[in-house]
Amino acid sequence: MDKIRNIAIIAHVDHGKTTLVDQLLRQSGTFRANQKVEERVMDSMDLEREKGITIRAKNAAFQWNGYRINIVDTPGHADFGGEVERIMKMVDGVLLVVDAHDGPQAQTRFVLRKALENKVKPIVVINKIDRENARPHKVVDMVFDLFVELKASDEQLDFPIIYASAKDGFALRELHENSEDMTPLFRAIVQHVPPPKTSPDPFFQMLVSNLDYSDYLGRIALGRIVSGRVSVGDSIVCIHRDQRRERATVTALFTYAGLEQVEVNHASAGEIIRLAGFEEIYIGETLTDREERAPLQFVDIDPPTIRMRILVNDSPFAGREGKFVTARHLRERLIRETRGNVSLQVADTETAGAFKIDARGEMQIAILVEQMRREGYEVMVSRPEVIFQRDENGNLLEPLENLYVDVPKENLGDVLQSIANRKGDIVSLDHHPKRVSIEAIIPTRGLIGFETDLVNLTRGEGLMSHLFREYAPFKGEIEGRNRGVMVSMEAGLSTAYALNNIQERGRLFIGPQEDVYAGMIVGENARPEDMPVNPCKAKHLTNIRSQGEGKGIQLEAPLRMSLERAIEYVDIDEYVEATPKSLRLRKRILDATTRKRAAMSAA
Repeated sequence: MDKIRNIAIIAHVDHGKTTLVDQLLRQSGTFRANQKVEERVMDSMDLEREKGITIRAKNAAFQWNGYRINIVDTPGHADFGGEVERIMKMVDGVLLVVDAHDGPQAQTRFVLRKALENKVKPIVVINKIDRENARPHKVVDMVFDLFVELKASDEQLDFPIIYASAKDGFALRELHENSEDMTPLFRAIVQHVPPPKTSPDPFFQMLVSNLDYSDYLGRIALGRIVSGRVSVGDSIVCIHRDQRRERATVTALFTYAGLEQVEVNHASAGEIIRLAGFEEIYIGETLTDREERAPLQFVDIDPPTIRMRILVNDSPFAGREGKFVTARHLRERLIRETRGNVSLQVADTETAGAFKIDARGEMQIAILVEQMRREGYEVMVSRPEVIFQRDENGNLLEPLENLYVDVPKENLGDVLQSIANRKGDIVSLDHHPKRVSIEAIIPTRGLIGFETDLVNLTRGEGLMSHLFREYAPFKGEIEGRNRGVMVSMEAGLSTAYALNNIQERGRLFIGPQEDVYAGMIVGENARPEDMPVNPCKAKHLTNIRSQGEGKGIQLEAPLRMSLERAIEYVDIDEYVEATPKSLRLRKRILDATTRKRAAMSAA
């Protein structure tokens, strides 16, 4: 027990978290000397590598000087807060990795706050001290200020500091010291992170903190053993959230060695394990030895605040690219996602082939849809809508979020204007030499599309994160998209001649020689109303040579949106069509006459 350390690791994007874990695994001897190891081993999903974010919490473990150290990677984006809440229940310490130049960023705040609330022991790692413009002492002051702001206890404020260069593989207790490896960091983890807190009860207890699924073993429960021990073949009880008791036999147990799962026959209190045997098990449920035991406490996660619909693709191009295109395929995949992701809720709707999804944010759903595209699914996605509630007097309530934004000084005015337009109230402005930190309270509705605005206004230098705050009275209408779209009237192949004429009216989303169908959105109109266009029109040939003949058509590059940007962009009467190879925007009702009738009857 005293030789186990369970720690989580937090950092902002690009502050070196994954490189640091690579070094810890290498220098602890987890990898063989001749073993070829990928860089950024913890970011195993393609999407994580592309976006530079952690989406799913992952585990690793290594041995050092007789100690077993379990590391859990944490997502930094607030949309994946469900993962973070549960991770903090499994660990006793946290490594906060901060860039020696940038200091703590907006996204670090979210996970750190959760860590401090759970009373875990922090160790601060000032990384990238080898950067030429590093300012480690200043960054330590900034970290201390952040801890104070997040109401850290006196004990938490007395955090140990390690200076490191994960890229070069060394760590120091003091900047003037010399070191060639990570030994000071290993020592700090062993000295300052307490061994797992366990219950004195002699019987087996474990809280399910996460779920996985295997085609061979079924559901696999992840969590830390609170007391007792468990062995393969034991008959144990699951106390469900509805207080039902169900008994089953443990069919398999796993721990970690490096990043590999290792099958074991038994495990004891303090260990983080994966356990198979129950067909029906959910996050937050208790595993124990007998039916009469009391369940362990589980803290509910932040409620879902965004609702979207995912539908079977019914466009004229349906089935061209995907392997999974039916409602049955879609339902099975969405239900499978909810098994391991407690912050997503899926329900059928009154429309066949349409499913309602409640989530923490549009980013979370966009990641799910992107994964599904890559697995061969074809789907349509609606615009995100906020989940409203009513108070006891029937008044409309909407979710509010604490918004934290960090921007260059020269962009402050534009960003404040954007927040005001979205019904946000500024709480504080904190001026740094070249940047400004903004804290605001904003309706969740106002956050839809804000990240894209921020990137555009700050040329990619703005940073943001947000936390659910509360449900509060409705703040009034927020102006949506102020431009209409250009909708194709025809089906066929787009031509450069037609697009050349259309681009004078706005911005194109497609290029020449692309398949188009009637009702598909091919561009953005410069004016507020929608405009029907024909992108397939060909130039009529005559036997008279025209003066302009032979002059090349100059088409501007079309705007190609990412899935998140497309989901934020579409209006209430539009869908994003996502297939393995294509992203298209379209009207819900493809036929122009039917669309016009529906608009008139709605008015």
